[in-house]
Amino acid sequence: MSDAIGARWRSLGRRRALVLYLTAGFPNRDVSLDALRRVAAAGADFIEVGVPFSDPLADGPTIQRTTQTALEQGMNVSRVLALVREAALAVPVIIMTYLNPVMAFGIDRFVAEAPAAGVAGVLLTDLPAGADSKIEAAVTRSALALIRLVAPTTDDERLAAAVNNASGFIYLISRLGVTGAREAVPPDLEAQVARIRAVTQLPIAVGFGIGSPAQAATAARYADGVVVGSALMDALAQGGVRAAEQLARELAAAVHA
Repeated sequence: MSDAIGARWRSLGRRRALVLYLTAGFPNRDVSLDALRRVAAAGADFIEVGVPFSDPLADGPTIQRTTQTALEQGMNVSRVLALVREAALAVPVIIMTYLNPVMAFGIDRFVAEAPAAGVAGVLLTDLPAGADSKIEAAVTRSALALIRLVAPTTDDERLAAAVNNASGFIYLISRLGVTGAREAVPPDLEAQVARIRAVTQLPIAVGFGIGSPAQAATAARYADGVVVGSALMDALAQGGVRAAEQLARELAAAVHA
């Protein structure tokens, strides 16, 4: 399945990619399933599916709220994989989560069952490169792409290690802090992207803080892909599936242009 991520990037040619995040199970399972399908059809090139976790330290208020709602309805790793399987999306799916839910599920079980459900890659937000070689090896031996996070504070020496064994793409955190839409794209984004390009040939997708089509278009000038999550979840929470679908279309038009 990790080949699906590479194939998708190759199919884009010079066009930038839109990566959209949705918390699995929010506001309930049926709506979440509908939202996944509609947002994918609205122009997303990749879908990140968030596994709810009780202590989402990297996430801001929006994702925390949606996560809590999903947890209260019993959403867990097993049910997230069942949701992905049923959604049967035509674009690659990436599981975005923390280490604890995967460890509780079982890493060997996860790397076997996730690809079978239609997952192409995994992003473990609290697993820095080199922190646990056994877990990293389990993922890299599997059919899943191991997507790495890189922060703006990652120094040059650490950067090479941070992208080691990565596959699929590199997720650049555009700014310090938690997830959530901001008013503007960081002024040093071009320099951040260039620094990562110097140490990897993988595509670079930028996220954290991008919430509007205008911001997405600006980020797409520098990065290979743009990730939007909190703004999409706000739209889903406030206006339902149609609002999320509309924002997805507007973001796709901005990024693909």
